[in-house]
Amino acid sequence: MDTPYTRWYGDDMHGRSKILTPVWVRLDAILVRIKDAPERAVDDGLDFSGEVHGLLHGWWPTHRGHWLGVVDYDVPFADGRRRKIRAVNQLVPLYALRPRGEPDEIGGATDTIKPG
Repeated sequence: MDTPYTRWYGDDMHGRSKILTPVWVRLDAILVRIKDAPERAVDDGLDFSGEVHGLLHGWWPTHRGHWLGVVDYDVPFADGRRRKIRAVNQLVPLYALRPRGEPDEIGGATDTIKPG
């Protein structure tokens, strides 16, 4: 998903590619548990706890001024199987993202995440 805030490198003659910024995605901040709601364990369900690697490649602002990153990431299964569910072009609130501190695809620093 391309946004008005997607950053690019390259040019029209040779081709353009999205700048991919490595981030941590806090899965437990995306799927918020409702207080006092009953909980049932599913051994082979998706594990939405902790953080996973993601690649940030765009932003969307909300009408209230919050920011949603456009992120690709993998969601693991609770039973530890190797296969994961690939989530592509997901809108993730800024508060659920943090920099991974690794160089991005074209060697830029990622010590801050700045929407827009």
